[in-house]
Amino acid sequence: MSCYLTQLDDEPTRFPHPKHALDEPNGLLAIGGDLSPPRLLAAYHNGIFPWNEPHQALLWWSPDPRGVIVPSRLHVGRSLKKFLRRHSFDISINRAFNQVITACAAPRPTASGTWISSEMIAAYQALHRLGHAHSIEVWQDGQLQAGLYGIAVGRLFCGESMFSRIDNGAKVAMWALCRHFECHDGALIDCQMQNSFLATLGIEEWPRSQFLAALATLRQQPLRKGCWQTRSISL
Repeated sequence: MSCYLTQLDDEPTRFPHPKHALDEPNGLLAIGGDLSPPRLLAAYHNGIFPWNEPHQALLWWSPDPRGVIVPSRLHVGRSLKKFLRRHSFDISINRAFNQVITACAAPRPTASGTWISSEMIAAYQALHRLGHAHSIEVWQDGQLQAGLYGIAVGRLFCGESMFSRIDNGAKVAMWALCRHFECHDGALIDCQMQNSFLATLGIEEWPRSQFLAALATLRQQPLRKGCWQTRSISL
């Protein structure tokens, strides 16, 4: 199988097949293009996502293996269970999308910068207005303390980024997403790649071919009505 880096043209829905992605760096598939809603939606519907440092050209990826979480198999350890019992949170859907993505883009003590540029923020805000991008918010005493956002593709949710201002806040956000998504027939959460944080939650690494096969089915299947309706939720 030949692997090569494709320069994207002006046709927003045209991407090379992910099988042509480079082995090193893992999953790099294409360069260029833009962050218009048609191009972003075409990318996610084909197992591709954008990621680049602010000083780089726009890069598109489809790594192998792919990090995923099956909502019903989320690992909730004893310490997280105890934490959830001892603390009270309010969870909402899409009430503060702009606040969540802005918080995800903010500098972090463990990183020198952020890949979520102002152009990225504007692009995903546009997808949110169109009903494709969604957020989970974790509130405590009326303050937004944690959250995540991503793209809905049928019964698949493509997670993009998360933030937390409190201990275990990101875990609470992922727990809330999995519980809510599973209740609405959500089948799979795309986490893109493995990392140490997601490993504590039971992330699985699937061969890219397995992920793409699941995507081809799940993107055609609807969730239960009201999954992404803006509201507070009880779990």
